[in-house]
Amino acid sequence: MQIIIPMAGKGKRMRPHTLTTAKPLIPVAGKPIVQRLVEDITKVCGKKVNEIAFVIAPDFGKEVEQNLIKVAESQGAKGSIYYQEEALGTAHAIMCAQQAIKGQTVIAFADTLFKADFVMDAEQEGVIWVQKLEDPRQFGVVKLNKDGVITDFVEKPETFVSDLAIIGIYYFKDGDYLKSELQYLLDNKITEKGEYQLTNALENMKAKGTKFKPGQVTEWLDCGNKDATVYTNQRLLEFDKGKDFLKGKNIKNTNSVIIEPCYIGDNAEIINSIIGPHASIGANSKIDNSIIKNSILQNNTKINSANIKNSMLGIGAEVKGRGLDLSISDYTQIVE
Repeated sequence: MQIIIPMAGKGKRMRPHTLTTAKPLIPVAGKPIVQRLVEDITKVCGKKVNEIAFVIAPDFGKEVEQNLIKVAESQGAKGSIYYQEEALGTAHAIMCAQQAIKGQTVIAFADTLFKADFVMDAEQEGVIWVQKLEDPRQFGVVKLNKDGVITDFVEKPETFVSDLAIIGIYYFKDGDYLKSELQYLLDNKITEKGEYQLTNALENMKAKGTKFKPGQVTEWLDCGNKDATVYTNQRLLEFDKGKDFLKGKNIKNTNSVIIEPCYIGDNAEIINSIIGPHASIGANSKIDNSIIKNSILQNNTKINSANIKNSMLGIGAEVKGRGLDLSISDYTQIVE
């Protein structure tokens, strides 16, 4: 099994947090987004993963590349890095890793997380992962026939055609066939609004007889902006409640209350404070005389005499004397 993860986007909706950190490496409930994605896909696929290929921008840097390789290796797979130098659409992004597209292949875009209670049937020709939504108009959807086979892909329908939204994860039994269809789009300059799109390849494959089935997840979690990511952190803490990794080593707790579920990283120091519920505190952070709930604080944050909720704070951020809904980047100081 091969997994291709296109993640070269700049994450503009997540600024300022993506100015210094690639969006898929932002931690939610103690783990980077992309690590959680890889772990969940590996579990649902139920197959040995040979390679995980990450498609990134050239300027992400060596540290990001090394972290991604470690994510792949944590799943017993080879990690490989490919570059997309220009944003030319989903099909183009996938083809930047064309050397890794072979055999059974999963394509997973790195701004979505999910929970599922099925094991994917790898004998199907293709599986499009979907989630049932009351109002799916801002997403692509699929229509099914009476046999549960996908008959149509409809992008952002204005009127109701289906409540099964495509979440951005796809399985192909024959990666080489997928690659040939994507190459056809590039060779013939077949674009939508100036970009090469995976959905065009899916339509061509369907027209030639490929049968795509839906894989319905139980929950779809977005990490597209600050508020969505804070909510995803809340849900993941609920899912992971009681797991060992949620409590780091050498945590110093002085006269403080921890309201579960929470994640607290290594060497965090908590003094005269209330933490939680749904707070993620990064390693080496210091919280003094404060209340932190429903928030993500990255490593090395310092909070003093503050009431923080529904917030995201970057690496090394410092806040003193505030009670706010915050979204501040790395090494920012807010002092009252």
